[in-house]
Amino acid sequence: MAMLEVKNLEVNYGVIKAIKGISFEVNEGEVIALIGANGAGKTTILHTVTGLIPSKAGQIIFEGKDITKVPGYKLVGMGIAHVPEGRRVFSQLSVYQNLKMGAYTRSDKNEIEESLQMIYKRFPRLEERKNQLAGTLSGGEQQMLAMGRALMSKPRIMLMDEPSMGLSPIYVNEIFDIIKEVSAGGTTVLLVEQNAKKALSIADRAYVLETGKISLSGDADVLMNDDSVKKAYLGE
Repeated sequence: MAMLEVKNLEVNYGVIKAIKGISFEVNEGEVIALIGANGAGKTTILHTVTGLIPSKAGQIIFEGKDITKVPGYKLVGMGIAHVPEGRRVFSQLSVYQNLKMGAYTRSDKNEIEESLQMIYKRFPRLEERKNQLAGTLSGGEQQMLAMGRALMSKPRIMLMDEPSMGLSPIYVNEIFDIIKEVSAGGTTVLLVEQNAKKALSIADRAYVLETGKISLSGDADVLMNDDSVKKAYLGE
């Protein structure tokens, strides 16, 4: 059984059909990439899965439970974490306070402290800047903080929206290395990413979206060598 199943999902913005009956699945331990042009519906899918916007039709099933109508704040406690586009850190709170906010659904203080130390080990720069206001961090550091904050909830699956957006090439490589580490540590990843080449380089499988529909799917290494994908998304 897949960890996450999306079945015949439809999402409207007023009269505009943003998502037109798509279905896909994410198995435990996988890194799945959603790639496509701007406006294809990638972010809308993540927002619908995490309860931020309602669906018009279809089902979202997580670990055998129908979560289609479950509000977003309850999904965190079920093991779903969302790293949103634009990072959305709490700019007037310190790095440490942002990380603690990620653990708001947890109650065991010792386990929270263990998670915090694990985050500091994975992101040494966050420990160096733990007392610094999050709004004063660089873009790459804010992305690390957003990922660390999501990991503080001990997610079973992490949904990431455009983690490389606006970052320098050095930070892009670092962020993707961390995503690989997160996956190797046992967290399933659903990744929306404009940088299709980077996304396919770390994904197990991928789905290509075009105007609210899945036009292509398959193993990431196969799609990386697909002529239509190369032409449309890889700049080749």
